Amino acid sequence: MVGRAYAIFDTAIGRCGIVWSNSGVVAVQLPEAREIDTRRRIFQVHPEAREQAVPVNTELAIEGIVSLLQGSEPDFSDVSLDAGHVPAFNRRVYEYACTIPRGETRTYHEIAKALGASGAAHSVAQAISRNPYMIIVPCHRVLEAGGYADRISPYGGVISKRRLLALEGAHPIASKTLFEVLLPVAPPRSPS
Repeated sequence: MVGRAYAIFDTAIGRCGIVWSNSGVVAVQLPEAREIDTRRRIFQVHPEAREQAVPVNTELAIEGIVSLLQGSEPDFSDVSLDAGHVPAFNRRVYEYACTIPRGETRTYHEIAKALGASGAAHSVAQAISRNPYMIIVPCHRVLEAGGYADRISPYGGVISKRRLLALEGAHPIASKTLFEVLLPVAPPRSPS
């Protein structure tokens, strides 16, 4: 195989996509509302990828993804990732995310601190938002301060972090209330 290839596969939440190279998995695309949209997302990011038969490494990744999305414990220990296009800091974040136990979460700040870059919570958030290895690298276990689970990477399709965490038995705070969003930016009230 030269370049990149992809496959579409069935899971409990819909048809997912996976992209790989000779070096390993390049990206995982969780399902969009329609399969054509999942394929379109793959082509937007990896226009050179062609649909091909799945090699052993990619099959192991697919089995793990299917397992997690059925609520079981996946095993990604033998799955190779192609991280040639991933910045070094992001790789460190992804390696740390892989150590977070199933059913647990960490905040961006906690990961930044654990990596020895305590002021880099924003950089951790950026790395998580760019995670191409959905499910394999469990970015859904990394939340913003306060344990909110609303955002997911562009490869997330229509599924949310909340849904992925619920499959694992974790229960983050669903979303911010209107007061939590507006209060920090509201002008101070003058005493009456």
